[in-house]
Amino acid sequence: MSEETTRKRAARLFDIRRIIGGLFVVYGVILTITGLLDGQAEVAKAEGVRINLWTGLAMIVVGVVFVVWERLRPYDAPDASPESESESASRSASEGEAGRPGA
Repeated sequence: MSEETTRKRAARLFDIRRIIGGLFVVYGVILTITGLLDGQAEVAKAEGVRINLWTGLAMIVVGVVFVVWERLRPYDAPDASPESESESASRSASEGEAGRPGA
């Protein structure tokens, strides 16, 4: 596997959409299970609405939307070519000297 492929995979692995979507799905599943197992006392507190069930289902939908979005529009890692890195380093060095008093 090339270095470029490895860098792009690492960038996609830590895409914030994947992390947020995964968390929404996990918490949504937990809330959905809780909503299915709620007793009559919990349902009565919410005035007859199975709030945990509906909130859990909504969180699953939001999480799936995030993951699908990440799959359809993946993040492309910026190219880190040695030429551009050396140019930016020399540019920042020359800017640093120009900004000093007496230079």
